[in-house]
Amino acid sequence: MDIDFSIVLVSLVSFCGLLWFLDSLLNKKSRMAAAEEYRATKAKGKSDKEVADTIAILSQDPLIIEYAKSFFPVLLIVLVLRSFLIEPFQIPTGSMIPTLEVGDFILVNKYAYGVRLPIIGTKLMDIADPKRGEVMVFIPPHENKYYIKRVIGLPGDTVRYQESNLYINGELVEREFLESRLIETERGGISAELYNETIGEVEHITQLIPAFNRERNRTSWVIPNGFYFMMGDNRDNSSDSRVWGTVPEKDIVGKAIAVWMHKEPGLHLPSFSRNQRIQ
Repeated sequence: MDIDFSIVLVSLVSFCGLLWFLDSLLNKKSRMAAAEEYRATKAKGKSDKEVADTIAILSQDPLIIEYAKSFFPVLLIVLVLRSFLIEPFQIPTGSMIPTLEVGDFILVNKYAYGVRLPIIGTKLMDIADPKRGEVMVFIPPHENKYYIKRVIGLPGDTVRYQESNLYINGELVEREFLESRLIETERGGISAELYNETIGEVEHITQLIPAFNRERNRTSWVIPNGFYFMMGDNRDNSSDSRVWGTVPEKDIVGKAIAVWMHKEPGLHLPSFSRNQRIQ
C-alpha cells in the first residue's frame, strides 16, 4: 500500500499544533495559577528547594503536551522543506533505465515548476514551465501515485512515435547508436540497444529492446493546452502517455534533479556510487 507522506506530515503537524494551542488556551493558566497559589499560601515553613520542586511539578506540562511542543517545530520544518523545496523519491520500476535504475533514491525540486500547497496541489506562485527533455515527477491521470518520466511533448505539440522513431512537430528526433548489451528479464537474457538522444537542450541515453517492441494502435498525439506528454527512457518497457494519456499541469509534482543514493532490492547496503545529476 502506498503511503501519502504529505497527508501524514500535515496530520501530525496539525495534531501537535492543536494540542499545544488548546493546552495554552485552556489548561496552562490553571497550572500557573495553582503554582502561584501554592507559593502564596502553602509554601510557608518549607525550604526553598521544596518550594521550587513543588512549583515545577504544579506548572509542568503533561507528557503528551511536552511531546507535542517538541515535535511540532521539527515536523513543521520537515513539512515546509518537503512540500515547497526538496522531496526524496525512490525509483520503483525500470521504466527510466538507463537514466534511473530500480532502487535509485532521487531528489525532486518541488519549486522548479511553481510553489504549490501540499496535498491539494493548488499553485501559489509560477516559477517556470516544464521544458522538453526534463525528467519530471507527477501524478498520472489513471492512478493516484507518483510517476517519473521524461517530458517529450509540450502544450500544442504534435508527438508521433512509430517504428521506434520519435517525431516532435513533424521533426525526427535524431539518435546515435552507442552499444548493444544483454539484460536479464523474466524471459531470460535479452538484447537491448542504447542510443544517445537529444530532446530540447537535454542529451540523455535511451534504451530500446527489440524483443519487446510492438506497434501500438495509436502512434500520434496532439497535446492539449495545459497538458504534457511523458515517456520513459526505457522506450519499449514503459507505461507512459502512450498508454494512459497526457498529464495535466495541476498534477505536476516537481523536477527530478539528482540521484543521491542507490539500494538494491532486498538485504543490501545502500551505495553512493550512482550519485549524479539527472540529465
